[in-house]
Amino acid sequence: MARSSSRSGGSDNGSQRTSRSRSSAGWLREHFDDVYVQKSWVDGYRSRASYKLLEIDEKDALLKPGMRIVDLGAAPGGWSQVVTQKLNGNGTVVASDILPMEPLPDVSFIQGDFTEDAVLDAILAEIAGREFDVVLSDMAPNMSGQTSIDQPSAMGLVELALDLARQILKPGGDFLVKVFQGEGFDAYLKDMRGSFDKVVTRKPGASRARSREVYLLGRGFRG
Repeated sequence: MARSSSRSGGSDNGSQRTSRSRSSAGWLREHFDDVYVQKSWVDGYRSRASYKLLEIDEKDALLKPGMRIVDLGAAPGGWSQVVTQKLNGNGTVVASDILPMEPLPDVSFIQGDFTEDAVLDAILAEIAGREFDVVLSDMAPNMSGQTSIDQPSAMGLVELALDLARQILKPGGDFLVKVFQGEGFDAYLKDMRGSFDKVVTRKPGASRARSREVYLLGRGFRG
């Protein structure tokens, strides 16, 4: 019985490896066939995510020269690229990610895990007590594929992002955050509404239709 069970397990593992390989190959095909991926190569953006921020900014006029902006979950730099273009050399950008990011002009980058106090302290030190106009967060955890694990991890990150926004935004400032719909989403939306004059939901065209991600935009921070 034990040997039979062991062989069965080995067969299952092989099947799982094959399934993962097929899944990875399918993801790669989809990725490279993606119109936004191809467009990012032509336009010189570091990621397809740039088009999410571009679409939101076009609709909501979020980014303007002279602003101070924080970009959380910045690597590889697609959003920071859009921000620096919109600021046109006039403004301040502080970016952070757990992954490395190639330097961008006029962007101060802090690498590290945003859930760790030392990284938050480094961001606050860079901010140096100044009030900021916009906090952006495109952060997401490494997904395991298990909603019971992934959703709490994702909600933990967006809660920390909101906490930072409340610390550094000037009255009237804005907060844009990626949130995954699921457990905790409604409570988070209610919490945001307590700090901003208006909160709207955005689902940019560059967000894959099957993804649970949406963007919540809080406008008019109450301080």
